Amino acid sequence: MTTTWYRVDPGDMEAGTITTVVAGGRALAVTRTAAGWGVVDNRCPHQGGPLGDGEIDPQTGYLLCPWHGYEYDPVSGQPPPGFADSAIAYPVEERADGLYVELPDQEARVSLMDQMVDVMTEWGVDTVFGMVGHSNLGMADAIRRAEQAHRLRYIGVRHEGAAAFAASAYGKLTARPAACLSIAGPGATNLLTGLWDAKVDRAPILALTGQVQTQVLGPGAFQEVPLADAFAPVAAWSQTVLRASNATELVALAVKHAIVDRDVAHLILPDEVQELDGLEAPPDRPMAGRVAAADIHPPDEALAEALKLLDGAERPVIVAGNGARPFRELVVALAERIDAPVITTFKAKGLVGDDHPLACGVVGRSGTPIPAAVMARADAMLVLGASFSNHSGLATWVPTIQVDTDRMTLGKFGPVDVPVLGDIGVTLRALLDTMTPVERPDLRLELERRWTRWRIEKAGRATQKDHLGRMHPAAVFEALSEAVPEDGAIAVDVGNNTYAFGHYFESKAAQDVVMSGYLGSIGFAFPAAMGLWAATRDTGRKVVSISGDGGFGQYMAEFTTAVKYQMPITHILLDNAELGKISREQIGAIRPVWETDLVNPDFAEYARLCGGLGLRVSDRGELPDALARSMSHTDGPSMVVVESMARAV
Repeated sequence: MTTTWYRVDPGDMEAGTITTVVAGGRALAVTRTAAGWGVVDNRCPHQGGPLGDGEIDPQTGYLLCPWHGYEYDPVSGQPPPGFADSAIAYPVEERADGLYVELPDQEARVSLMDQMVDVMTEWGVDTVFGMVGHSNLGMADAIRRAEQAHRLRYIGVRHEGAAAFAASAYGKLTARPAACLSIAGPGATNLLTGLWDAKVDRAPILALTGQVQTQVLGPGAFQEVPLADAFAPVAAWSQTVLRASNATELVALAVKHAIVDRDVAHLILPDEVQELDGLEAPPDRPMAGRVAAADIHPPDEALAEALKLLDGAERPVIVAGNGARPFRELVVALAERIDAPVITTFKAKGLVGDDHPLACGVVGRSGTPIPAAVMARADAMLVLGASFSNHSGLATWVPTIQVDTDRMTLGKFGPVDVPVLGDIGVTLRALLDTMTPVERPDLRLELERRWTRWRIEKAGRATQKDHLGRMHPAAVFEALSEAVPEDGAIAVDVGNNTYAFGHYFESKAAQDVVMSGYLGSIGFAFPAAMGLWAATRDTGRKVVSISGDGGFGQYMAEFTTAVKYQMPITHILLDNAELGKISREQIGAIRPVWETDLVNPDFAEYARLCGGLGLRVSDRGELPDALARSMSHTDGPSMVVVESMARAV
């Protein structure tokens, strides 16, 4: 075994003191006593306590472990008589130019966690959001090495819930999983809300959680939570890694479940497993050959029935849900082929630009009067990748064709006339290849008139103010419609601000909107924007997030995360010092408005204190300049705080 002498600098130490230094890739506890200098490994052999944080017992001269008081000779590392645990001691010399310690040379080591991360990245996981802590240090170190090799990007957040929301948004935008990392116990349970958000919106996501050592699991160790049980309802697949032989296969299966099921996959990593060496010849775990293509052709009979219904319709309409977002160009092509208006669900907002002559906008509670009026007069409805949520309010009396890759989704809440099991893109191409072009100039003219009426109504609302002089949300989203770039990626929150966004923001054809759809979790927007930034950071797309003061307050510390990683996110905050949506619900239920008022800081000043750009707008005329300034700000995040009505939608 070869060794190397390292010069260490413990600083000015008096006799009877101890400190910690790092040399040769090791943490060392350095002591100075009447007997001279001593250097031992910093890790207590009992339960891993940091010996450098301990003390020298003035009575016995022993080094005391800070965790359990175990005693070691500070020079030899030996325990008192009758005890077996001994600390590893290293030779030490005091030379003219300083203190030196002799350490054995370490062989290049590949850990089991390195090999697991290798498989993870080979399967396409390129981003990890998380918090590093005592029960995930082995995995964190492997992620660090992978980041240094430019194989993935790690983003350290301030709360694990934000990590899960960011990874969920990443999956919603890209259909590829990002990972979220936590420690055992409370770190892992903090992930659950964001994981549920991904699950119910069918976004792929990978959760990596540390766990206490298996030898103490069960009786009730510190931060012990039965994670397999805690994650069972949310995870489509959850496994504990216990040995090296199948660890990399578990990673491959986890990522496969996330991608194929569009769901939550979960790996539990006990402390001791994270310290294992890698296999000498780890088996290949390639993605090729293990994930089949999803472009399934619909049955000929179902396709023929769909064609017959559409060909016979005089007022067909296309309803595009979020599942159709990857095929937006084909949706528009079919709409133009047969002159069919296109309605989108709220989750699909932006799939078709609102400036398209066949666009109707969003249907349902978060939409406008246009889609409801068009749908009411339709005689055939082609529904693509939508699930008939009760918030959407899709017509049940119109003859309906529903296309989806999920058999359970077809007719889930009630029968449809033609359920079509198949890939939406393949189905649209088949329809385009078959359907004869149709022109419906009267229908286009009708849509134009409806949009004109709605825009006049919006413009009128945009001039309104409340008794405090605060502006109507219509004014905010009128200006924002002009300010957001044509390819912007937008994360929205939950509350009146979100309803107002659905009503008044006019989307452009290349924009993407991401939200907490079925879960409807307040606080989603800003962490989600971090996920969108991570997913688009190499493209230069502008990322915008929108929330009320209540939503932003839940994860406001993450603004410092955006500052740390220089994320040029623009956040639009509608500030009304109230949980306005809840107030409206209380009024609607004929109840007193109670406990919905908020005490807020100056959010613009908060943004500046964090190191970002903070602007406050109290007048409609200030909006264009403030939005333009924030959109062009590239040196980290920016925030535009708008004094907005509390209950107006």
